[in-house]
Amino acid sequence: MRKLRLMRKMTLRMSWLFCDYKTPEGKVIIMPESGLLSISDFAEFSRTTRDTLLHYDRIGLLSPVLRGENNYRYYSSSQLAIVNVIRTFQQLGMSLEDISGLRDRRTPELANMVFERQIEEIDKKIEEWVRARKLLLTLKKAINSVSNIDENKITVKFLPAEAIVLGDLNDYSRDRTDYDALLSFYHDMNSKYPDIDVNYPVWATYSKERLKNRDWRHPDRYYFYNPEGYDKRPAAMYAIGYMRGGYRPNEVLYEKLIEYIETNGYEICGDAYEEYPLNEICATSDKDYLIRLMIAVKEKSKDAESEDVADISL
Repeated sequence: MRKLRLMRKMTLRMSWLFCDYKTPEGKVIIMPESGLLSISDFAEFSRTTRDTLLHYDRIGLLSPVLRGENNYRYYSSSQLAIVNVIRTFQQLGMSLEDISGLRDRRTPELANMVFERQIEEIDKKIEEWVRARKLLLTLKKAINSVSNIDENKITVKFLPAEAIVLGDLNDYSRDRTDYDALLSFYHDMNSKYPDIDVNYPVWATYSKERLKNRDWRHPDRYYFYNPEGYDKRPAAMYAIGYMRGGYRPNEVLYEKLIEYIETNGYEICGDAYEEYPLNEICATSDKDYLIRLMIAVKEKSKDAESEDVADISL
């Protein structure tokens, strides 16, 4: 016993040969040749806290390799790897009890099995975060797309093609409603594209024929923007108008836009896309929702203009 005490005293009172280590924050910690660190230095070097290390010691998860006669705790540099493993497993959702169990019966085979399971969990989380990031970028893009627009002005501009997920034609037979059609859309999306995130805002399209007949009671299809979408909103010239209001029929905006198209030398050549770039995600009242209506158009040909004049003269 006396010999053990003498060895401990010698360990603590030995001549120090110093070598420098830097924490991730750039602070230099002087580590003695013995490789022992005080609890404070060990906590800083391992990017944890003194209280955390005391807790690990209390539950027997990680104890200091040496205690001085003053009861000071000293850790070895080799224990840094153990702290990193503990912290990593904690971040992956493992309890300290599970981590301790692994420590008490660790073998290369068991460690490899645990690592493989944790890698699978990490891959799942990466996929979830990548999807979440794509969704956030899409929502942010929608808000930014109307940050500097004049809501009272109709414009005609070219829009490049953009990836969307487009549903089948809506079925309104047997007194089915828009809500019924929307539920079918979600069901079909989950069945057809199980690997595509469907948590994007859903908008509506109206066919050229429906527009020309001034029939916009029910949308022809539903769609949503998604960078992984298999369909495209076509690249085309679009007449674009805006209006404030909630999720309800917007006859006024449709009439206004179609009148503009007919009186400014354009004709409808494709579908209409009705969207709400400002919606419940960024507005507390549906009165503040912003509707954007885009109708594919082209310049009316001279022949078509002559035919219109002839029709009027008749």
